[in-house]
Amino acid sequence: MSKVVLDTSAVLAYLFDQTGAEKVAPILESGAAVISSANYAETVSKLFDLKMPSEAIQTTMDNLEMECIALSEQQAFIAGELRLASKAYGLSLGDRACLALGIETGYAIYTAAKAWAKVPVECEIILIR
Repeated sequence: MSKVVLDTSAVLAYLFDQTGAEKVAPILESGAAVISSANYAETVSKLFDLKMPSEAIQTTMDNLEMECIALSEQQAFIAGELRLASKAYGLSLGDRACLALGIETGYAIYTAAKAWAKVPVECEIILIR
């Protein structure tokens, strides 16, 4: 399986067995998943919001078969550049970091965020629900 970028929403869908989890599971199980360091931090933040203990969060994240890719200078620039094109759709910095990783690597991005399909970007976006 080719590498695939996972957005925070896709990881959370998998972790909480939400709609779309069945599309994310094979990616994680095959070791094909990559995640931006910004989205990794966002995922951890969401788990802390749910009052999950720190050790449990660390174990959960360690058990996911995904590679965390540090936000590069080029990705940071692309994320900034996407600001104008995505502003009308409410995309956050984390969203744009995920898109930047997909653009830089050429990997498809899996997300639950339907608004992303409207943003004019040069990467494949696959909606999980």
